[in-house]
Amino acid sequence: MRRFALGALAVAVLVALPVAWVQLSGRADERALADVPHEPVALVLGAGIAANGQPSPYLRRRLDAAAALYRDGRVATVLVSGDHSTPYHDEPTVMRTYLLAHGVPASAIVRDDAGLDTHASCVRAHDVYGVDRAVVITQDYHLPRALFTCRHAGIDVVGVPVSAASARPDQSVLWHLREAPASLRAALDAVVPRDAPTLPGDAQTALGG
Repeated sequence: MRRFALGALAVAVLVALPVAWVQLSGRADERALADVPHEPVALVLGAGIAANGQPSPYLRRRLDAAAALYRDGRVATVLVSGDHSTPYHDEPTVMRTYLLAHGVPASAIVRDDAGLDTHASCVRAHDVYGVDRAVVITQDYHLPRALFTCRHAGIDVVGVPVSAASARPDQSVLWHLREAPASLRAALDAVVPRDAPTLPGDAQTALGG
């Protein structure tokens, strides 16, 4: 029993340490919306489409923050990175349409259709679109991992946390709990980098910065 307990403790520590690494180091560069410095790019991560074809409530909050930063002149470009893995699920187009309706011109919006997850969005922002500096916008519980991942992808980042309030508390709890295994994967990706998805015609738009 003692050996079993020691083994279980060792496993718990091996899991807890990388999760803590991701969560604690990722919090260092969080900013309130009003305190975001001038950055070349706002990176908006996908968060689902509602049944009516509009951005989900979580995604809408991210896009509202990006639109506010653009209107305030604190970002020059909004990179919308989401899942367009099938013809029937096109997050980047939904995100772009929403931004156009909220004062962001087409010339300031760049789509990434292969942002299938946080890792893909961050790595592609750097490797495909040439982003070296950005403000990342996502929900507060997700932001530490997103900042950690983008930083290890080579981007100098600050982050804006938006509300994670949900009409379904059970869903909100699930998303928060999901951050533990997702953070473990992010730590592994930082140590053993993996490639992100690519698309035909990638790197058509180099954002730089």
